Amino acid sequence: MRFLIPMLVAASAAQASEDIADKYPASMLYDKPVEFIPGVFSAIGATAPPTYENAGHNNNLSFIVTGDGVVVVNGGAAYGLARALHDEIKAITDQPVKLVFNENGQGHAVLGNNYWVEQGIPVVAHVDAAHEVERYGGSILEAMQRYNRDKAEGTVVQGPTETFEEEYIVEMGDFRIEARYLGPAHSPGDIVIWLPEQSLVISGDVAFHERMLPIFEDTITIDWLETWDTEFEALEATYVIPGHGHPTNMDQVRRYTKGYLEYLRGKIGEHLENGGGLAEAYYVDQSPYKNLDTFEELATKNAGRVFEQMEFE
Repeated sequence: MRFLIPMLVAASAAQASEDIADKYPASMLYDKPVEFIPGVFSAIGATAPPTYENAGHNNNLSFIVTGDGVVVVNGGAAYGLARALHDEIKAITDQPVKLVFNENGQGHAVLGNNYWVEQGIPVVAHVDAAHEVERYGGSILEAMQRYNRDKAEGTVVQGPTETFEEEYIVEMGDFRIEARYLGPAHSPGDIVIWLPEQSLVISGDVAFHERMLPIFEDTITIDWLETWDTEFEALEATYVIPGHGHPTNMDQVRRYTKGYLEYLRGKIGEHLENGGGLAEAYYVDQSPYKNLDTFEELATKNAGRVFEQMEFE
């Protein structure tokens, strides 16, 4: 089993493409869940933006079969998507789902929450993610309904039923599961799920590698880098299931998350030192990362937002 992850890393560049159609037409899921290490499964979403074709399954929906119940990581982008994931879980094990984590407050993590709550299952998230759902849940739902149309049926805004600030630890079956808030990263309330005995981290959007990471208005890149250096690296994980893309290792996510943030900040820093303005900043050279999915959608936006941040640092 230890050979599976390196093989996936080598193949991932060819597999992860915005042009690949639905891989699992029998389900709302974009792809069927796969077991990556014993007991840890993930349904790997598309690395493209959310569309009707992928039903918003453009992130990873993971679950842990502990021996005494199942823990799910991410509520999913719609009620039907959460139900589809649950159907797959029930086909794999008779153990009941006992807990769901939201990796952050974004739609792909939380819009399926009402399905899980209907089943009587607690949903846990960081307090900042809960605030995001409270503030923006309506607009997040409307955006999903526009692209998902009939596939949005049954979805209503449902925040987490439990929240935490620093960590939420679960001992269940054969697993110690540590939900941790490491610090500011990609979006408010980003958490990781750390399995210390397996040396595996389900990183959520703290780490990217096959698709370009998006920098939002509230993504403070210098803080993300500090969180990475002081907390995320300290895990010394062997395996990483990122928020998007195939399971991999620390070298890969370091290259395309920390490395990309440092590279872009360096380019924007040079631009500022040369007296450049915002209009030109959008077009700083990001060609070393043009192989990443969503490069065309995100590269110029990322550059503009980093310029606006660094201008006042």
